[in-house]
Amino acid sequence: MKIESTIRQFISHMAVERGASKHTVEAYQRDCTRYAAWLQSQNITDLNEVTAVKVGEFVASLGRGEQALAPTSISRVLASIRGLYSFAVQEGYATNNPAAEVPTRAQQPRLPKALTIEQVELLLAAASEGDPKVALRDRAFLELAYSTGARVSELVQLHVDDIDTSSDLTFVTVTGKGNKQRLVPIGGPATAALQQYLVRCRPSLVQKGEGTSRLFVNKRGKALSRQSAWEILQVAADRAELPVSVSPHTLRHSFATHLLEGGADVRVVQELLGHASVNTTQIYTKLTANTLRDVYVESHPRAL
Repeated sequence: MKIESTIRQFISHMAVERGASKHTVEAYQRDCTRYAAWLQSQNITDLNEVTAVKVGEFVASLGRGEQALAPTSISRVLASIRGLYSFAVQEGYATNNPAAEVPTRAQQPRLPKALTIEQVELLLAAASEGDPKVALRDRAFLELAYSTGARVSELVQLHVDDIDTSSDLTFVTVTGKGNKQRLVPIGGPATAALQQYLVRCRPSLVQKGEGTSRLFVNKRGKALSRQSAWEILQVAADRAELPVSVSPHTLRHSFATHLLEGGADVRVVQELLGHASVNTTQIYTKLTANTLRDVYVESHPRAL
């Protein structure tokens, strides 16, 4: 079977049978298309013609030239190619997976950036400034982001019915990667901000559109996009004049770090973040080294 046809079937498999997110599917599509173009430049038309050496040459080519990829991106591409071959072997389109023999480049783990608690408070306060028509929405969005640690893509996909206020503590049902759902509690300030938004802001915004059940909407009454969510964060950060840069994942990182510094168990944080493996969550524990040092110095009789 032609390489292009195998790739199309693989991408369909990831989207339909594996339930991969839209962004994951798009990444696989880009990586496999890049690989197919390179194979064509090598006059290779059959996956069975590819050896581990050839895959290694392809991976090496990704790190050269003006458009060289970062090590993390190269590792992602290699993971995509491994997935393609695994699918091809399973379906009988290839006899082996040469990409499995190519080692992943060793990388220094990149520690996520987290704000201090004081900086988070400044950021949230700044979200209440500006256009009163959307200030309540912006504050509610950022409060919920920090209170749940949810990804921006997960927050913009929330529906009003995902918020449960039937008990003493408010909960939100978050749909993460692979359409896996998790229940996350919401703190008091976030609950109050959401109530303000739902009562005083969202109704007037929704009536401008065709009606949507999405929790967060834009000025035209349509579902809030990831790009608009990013702008909400950036505007608030600029107003707060934070001395550090922020990204869509900043509040997620801060959520995890502050929980761990407060004594939360890493497996509880794993569940709240929606990580499949606790190893992914443990990267945040490295951010709490200063806290551990301070506690040790203050508590251990022979620390100094």
